[in-house]
Amino acid sequence: MTQDLARADIQMIQRILPHRYPFLLVDRVEEIDGTTSALGIKNVTMNEPHFQGHFPGQPIMPGVTIIEAMAQTAAVMVGVAMDLADKNLLIYFMAIDKCKFRRKVIPGDVLEMRLTTLRGKPGAKVWKLKGEATVEGELAAEAEFTAMMDLPE
Repeated sequence: MTQDLARADIQMIQRILPHRYPFLLVDRVEEIDGTTSALGIKNVTMNEPHFQGHFPGQPIMPGVTIIEAMAQTAAVMVGVAMDLADKNLLIYFMAIDKCKFRRKVIPGDVLEMRLTTLRGKPGAKVWKLKGEATVEGELAAEAEFTAMMDLPE
């Protein structure tokens, strides 16, 4: 028996995440398997503001923005699975562990972010996830992170 995977386009992403340009770092989430895993996509373009200074003449996506893009993908996964669109969801980093950067991410790349839940379930406030970001199948970054959900009442 195969399970249908959910998806999230940019409109759904914006209904879940409070982030907006220039800090919205996920363009779509192609595969959402409940709260178990997700595959997010970030199209890296030269017109992103961090490339003005990181680095002039040799633009490289900052590692912290790659980790943030993975976290945003995780938040969309949880938001879709738990029907949290339009609920003013906020999620805060609590820890980032086992973070490694393996290759440069540059304008023109398509960053694929695979997120897997290590700990957390519907109703939980604290989640631990593992993320791997790849470009053309090559590992660019990996990290485990812990985050706390905050839903205003």
